[in-house]
Amino acid sequence: MNRIDKNSLEELDDLELIKLTLSTKDSRFFSVLYDRYAPYVYNKCFSFVDTKEEAQDLTHDIFIKVYLSLKTFKNESKFSTWLYSITYNFCVNFISKKKIKYNLDIDQLGHIQDEGEENGTEEDFDILQINYAKLQEILRMLDVQDRIILLMKYQDDLSIKEISELLKIGVSAVKMRLQRSKQKVMKKYKSL
Repeated sequence: MNRIDKNSLEELDDLELIKLTLSTKDSRFFSVLYDRYAPYVYNKCFSFVDTKEEAQDLTHDIFIKVYLSLKTFKNESKFSTWLYSITYNFCVNFISKKKIKYNLDIDQLGHIQDEGEENGTEEDFDILQINYAKLQEILRMLDVQDRIILLMKYQDDLSIKEISELLKIGVSAVKMRLQRSKQKVMKKYKSL
């Protein structure tokens, strides 16, 4: 293993890198995973906090947590999905503990219809009619859980099923929370 060059390491898939990290305790394998996913994790963290420094600190802390938890990865989902879940939960916990205000990037907010869903609701249409600045202001007024589920659905284009798996709640619970969150957005909009 000592003679593996950097290009060979980058060709390994995530599962191979995880197995080699765990079996050899060689940090080179984990560093490939870090290089592969750090920009993604950083961007997610930056959507939760106000400064690049905080996002960098969160990214660093998340990868420490991932490294320490690597042996719990069961390959039931893709590594990227598992990492996504850890990233979201870590950031939500950070925000909840610190109770700080943060900006969320909602530029990509848009209606994405899942298979098996109806053609969208009146709230979907109404939310999309709100101008960017107002919508950003409204989202900041919502509690963290409402913001997160809306962003997972509309910014990150996750399906109801994917949200259900990440949050470890049922599909009907996701639909109910999304509906309530959309109603809260509209209620706040009408009160402005």
